Amino acid sequence: QVHLVESGGGLVQTGGSLRLSCAASGRIYDINTMAWHRQAPGKQRELVAIITNSGGATNYVDSVKGRFTISRDNAKNTVFLQMNSLKPEDTAVYYCNTNYRATFWGQWTDIWGQGTQVTVSS
Repeated sequence: QVHLVESGGGLVQTGGSLRLSCAASGRIYDINTMAWHRQAPGKQRELVAIITNSGGATNYVDSVKGRFTISRDNAKNTVFLQMNSLKPEDTAVYYCNTNYRATFWGQWTDIWGQGTQVTVSS
């Protein structure tokens, strides 16, 4: 069984910073793209940032461009989200997501973390 465990959420004032981490553990042969999503109360879940398996390409939702940076450490099967200049509208539960395969011949399986709360006070 493969799990994603997020950490790093919390309460921060407007303009502050947080760094989220998400580590995959279990039987993993290969991990594909990794992504962060968020869901604010009463809103649909949205894709915030995504990074390719090599880390060579990233993309962000317009509202976080220039403030958030996604990165990954493939040796540790971990993805990070550095969040700077935080705004109250960034308040949400943040989820990491990826797909992996357990063996070379295995199927790709999509998995999600349990979520970590980020609250930005005004």
